[in-house]
Amino acid sequence: MAIHVLAVHRDTVGTEQAAGGSLAGAYSVGVLCWLLSAGVYIAAKWVSAEMPPWALCFWRVLIAFAILLPIVRHHFGEMLALIRARGLELLFIGGMGLAICQGLIFVGLEHADATTAGIIIALIPIITMILARLMLSEPMGSWQVAGSILAFLGIVVIIVKGSPDALLRLDLNPGELWIVAGAFCFSLYTVLLRKAKFDLNRLALLVLLLGFAALTALPFYLFELASDERSTLNASGLIALAYVAIPGGALMYYLFNRSIEALGAARAGVLLYIQTIFIAVLAYFILGEKLQRYHLEGAALIIAGLLLIILLKAKAAPANQK
Repeated sequence: MAIHVLAVHRDTVGTEQAAGGSLAGAYSVGVLCWLLSAGVYIAAKWVSAEMPPWALCFWRVLIAFAILLPIVRHHFGEMLALIRARGLELLFIGGMGLAICQGLIFVGLEHADATTAGIIIALIPIITMILARLMLSEPMGSWQVAGSILAFLGIVVIIVKGSPDALLRLDLNPGELWIVAGAFCFSLYTVLLRKAKFDLNRLALLVLLLGFAALTALPFYLFELASDERSTLNASGLIALAYVAIPGGALMYYLFNRSIEALGAARAGVLLYIQTIFIAVLAYFILGEKLQRYHLEGAALIIAGLLLIILLKAKAAPANQK
């Protein structure tokens, strides 16, 4: 979803640093980026009963594409050359990460609450690590395996709402399963983008991917126009769309790219985790959602898994360099 849409690009670029600007200011840009991204979940949930998911997805990526396109006009020649050389690859990757992923999450939010979605999305780095091991043969130590298992158990706890009997009865919320599928698609997008190594300015590449995402979402949107009575935009739908496309879309994407330039890819990407906190807080005040015990239990397992991966990996790195 819009949400996390940018987390991807931290994997496609180096750890370049901006020449100027304070570190505090750079982190402020990154934090604002993920606050705006968290708002996308809230807006999508707010209008989920009135506006179909693929309409929201299609117009979001198309409007963001249109807003950002003039900013990268100096790269039009390189962009066209890349389209001619690798157009199908761009279509598949952009469609997977910025259309299919977001559409699945929007579909999930019709049935699941935003708080749950925010916690599930925190799984993206772990799924990405596993896919990178399978597809790119990147190393994965025993601590990472253990952390991944813990995080997976955390998601199971959330999906079954803390009741093992629900799993035995297959009494599962389909919305949460759609969101897990969306997280998987975004992780796959991240790995494919890393593997592709497109030689193009970061923001210009994002604009291209948004354009191809709009093409991918178009058939789903047209199907909704023919079959879903919610397809007519009302006042609430227009307000939500304006948010997810402009502050939660084009501006968020732009700020994420700026945060990468100022902080480097790794540090900018780590800020993704505060999105889950923002979603929970906004969902409480705007949507009236409350944290349940199974949310806390599942989140604790996910955080333990992340810490196991991050902390033990950091300790093991020096030893491997000897």
